[in-house]
Amino acid sequence: MAAEIPTCRWGIVSTGLISSWFVEDLVLDRPDAKAKHIIQCIGSSSMQKGKDFAAKHCPSATPTIYASYDQVYSDPDVDCVYIGTPHSFHKGNCLDAIAAGKNVLCEKSFTINAREAREVLDAAKKKDVYVHEAMWLRHRPLVAQLRKLLFEDQVIGDVFRMSSDFSLLVHIPSLPDTSRYKDPKLGAGTLLDTGIYPLTWAFLALDPNTPANSERPNILATQSHLHGVEVTSSILVQYPSTGRQGIVSSTTMSGGMGDVVCRIQGTDGYIDVHGAAPSHPLSFTVHRRKEHSKNDFESKHYDYPRIGRGFFYEADNTALDIAAGRKESEIMPWKETIRVMEIMDEIRKQGGTKYPQDEVLGGMSIGSSAS
Repeated sequence: MAAEIPTCRWGIVSTGLISSWFVEDLVLDRPDAKAKHIIQCIGSSSMQKGKDFAAKHCPSATPTIYASYDQVYSDPDVDCVYIGTPHSFHKGNCLDAIAAGKNVLCEKSFTINAREAREVLDAAKKKDVYVHEAMWLRHRPLVAQLRKLLFEDQVIGDVFRMSSDFSLLVHIPSLPDTSRYKDPKLGAGTLLDTGIYPLTWAFLALDPNTPANSERPNILATQSHLHGVEVTSSILVQYPSTGRQGIVSSTTMSGGMGDVVCRIQGTDGYIDVHGAAPSHPLSFTVHRRKEHSKNDFESKHYDYPRIGRGFFYEADNTALDIAAGRKESEIMPWKETIRVMEIMDEIRKQGGTKYPQDEVLGGMSIGSSAS
């Protein structure tokens, strides 16, 4: 007899693009699913928007539609709230859900800065609820196998460098002032939106001990601004204990440049990760240098099933965590969320990007490391 899998009843907060992708993955028919997902309710700014969203993205489901987020938080049949709003709303949405006693899966970037993240996680600890930053990249089986090959099997020898770039062409001047790509109050800029993915690849490819015992890398960053918004970030990441280096970047001034979303170099070869973007890896190829050769490699390709977009991996793991009574994810624990936000605070400090949420309170910036 097959073991019974847990059921998670989801309350969806917002009806934007990222929420549509998440919901579409939840309703996929997956015989090997680790959990059963029910879309219990959807919160939107209007009943009609909510109904249209459900009809388009989960037509086989029968969620309750609410014209406010508060009704999602107060729904007694919701096991976990998924928050897919822009970054600047994450703190408030999370705090409201936590105050209602709800478990939370909140999209990346978790908040605008590290201080906001601490405030949310402190509230979660006091309320004894589960909270998890939805960095879906880390949950992919591809990532787990890649890291095993890198650090256990050492298929390319000793890793010494990686590079990753997320390029997305966005014509910011043509957008309305209320666009999340244009309004600093909404966290506009590449770093929190797309740059976090190349940065995450640096952590995954260079640090064998992340996330359980992550090393704090040195950061050297520069950012460019146009139209009042950060449009390009370039970052050097260096690990003091090993000397390993990462070159990561993001921009809204150019489209993608091929299907290699991350390259990892080692003393015996290199690995190219392929995909549509650094957020969406689909396969990777190991190129191992042949003995007594400088430029001749043996190559092996690793491909993975292309089911949905891959959001269900984090959804399954969240459901399993909640069923087991855990309060945080082992794949993206609270200390890792705070560490990543602190690193992005440092990048913005060096690059000169400030948000209204970074205003000084009592001599201390909101993004500072003080608690």
